[in-house]
Amino acid sequence: MKVLIAVDGSDVSLASVRGLIGHLSWFRERPELHLLHVHMPVPVGLATRHLSHDALEGHYREEGEAALAEARALLDAAQLPYVVHLHVGQPAETIVRLSRELDCDLISMGSHGRGALPNAILGSVATKVLHLGSLPVLLAK
Repeated sequence: MKVLIAVDGSDVSLASVRGLIGHLSWFRERPELHLLHVHMPVPVGLATRHLSHDALEGHYREEGEAALAEARALLDAAQLPYVVHLHVGQPAETIVRLSRELDCDLISMGSHGRGALPNAILGSVATKVLHLGSLPVLLAK
C-alpha cells in the first residue's frame, strides 16, 4: 500500500497527517508513505527576469522544506519512514500526476471546507484532485 500525503503547511494539511497516523490500524501492513509539497510557480515577469535559476530553485526548496517541517516531525515522532517530494506546478495536477507515477493506492490531504460557492469562485485543490484522479482520497477538514 502506497499513500501520497499532500501537505501545504496549513493546520488542515497537518490534520490529514495526524489522521493518517491515527488510523494506521486500517492497513494490514504499514503503508509506504510519500510526503509531497507542491509550490505554485513564481509568475513569469519582473521577479523571474532578475533571479537566477539557482536562486529560484533555492527559494522553492526553502519554502517547501518549511511547509513540510511539521508534517515531517509528526511522521518522525510516529517512527514512520517516508520519502519527501518537492515539486513546482499546479497543486492538484501535480498531486494526481505524482500519485500515478508512484503507483499510489491512496491520497491523503486536507480540505479547508469553504463550501460550494467559494470553491466555485476560488477553486479547491481537494475538489480538483477528486475530479482529476481515480484514486481514493482521504480528506481531513
